[in-house]
Amino acid sequence: MHGQAFEPDGLAGGSLGSCAIGVMAKTPCPGFSKTRLCPPLHPEQAAALSAAFLLDTTTNIARAALSVPVAGYAAYAPSGTEEALLSHVAKGTICVLADGSGPVPQGVEGFGRCLLHAIQQMFAAGHTAACVLSSDTPTLPTQFLVTAVSALLSGNHRRVVLGACDDGGYYLLGMRSPHARLFADIAWSTSSVAAATRTRAAELGLDLVELPPWYDIDDAAALERLVRESAGYDARWTRRAIQTLGIETFTPAQCTA
Repeated sequence: MHGQAFEPDGLAGGSLGSCAIGVMAKTPCPGFSKTRLCPPLHPEQAAALSAAFLLDTTTNIARAALSVPVAGYAAYAPSGTEEALLSHVAKGTICVLADGSGPVPQGVEGFGRCLLHAIQQMFAAGHTAACVLSSDTPTLPTQFLVTAVSALLSGNHRRVVLGACDDGGYYLLGMRSPHARLFADIAWSTSSVAAATRTRAAELGLDLVELPPWYDIDDAAALERLVRESAGYDARWTRRAIQTLGIETFTPAQCTA
């Protein structure tokens, strides 16, 4: 069973603390960024689009901060790439290393190590709540972020917020305490990630709140959807990149070839 929905009523000015939202980020680089979009994109196009995604996603967090107490982070890897990343994120974004280094509980493997590292780093910075956010969702409605923060800051240490993707993954996971088991024994990059996370939350007796589903752009079909649809956050950097790179001329057949 999915968690409850949540309707934000607003938060008293700062009295409930702050929430950190960390975008999982890597410095855009041809041949290493958004490789699942190649083809139809060329590596240089994919890297340029990745840069636009990062700028829009971090700018979207800043927009959410106009309504709720949010601090925006770029949770990056590998170590030593922070300086190169700074030009690809919104002004005021805090960079924090999230390469999965350091000890983790049994069962936390692969990308789960990076996600947990990001959560731990943001809680260590003194925030009341923390979320990890995909960089592949540049059009995510700002209200989804506002709702996530409101739900977390109005809940107790058992409150968890999940934003599932159409493909079975998730675009956001937030919590009031660093529940490491939420990242354990998960088959990352599969369609079972969100479902397994729900199961883990139930096993831990957590209070799960679900955001509306959204989509992430991690394959050619999702890229075609991005080009075709205009719903959600305006994502002006992504839209500009689509136009500049000539991606708007792609047809569904080209994107699924």
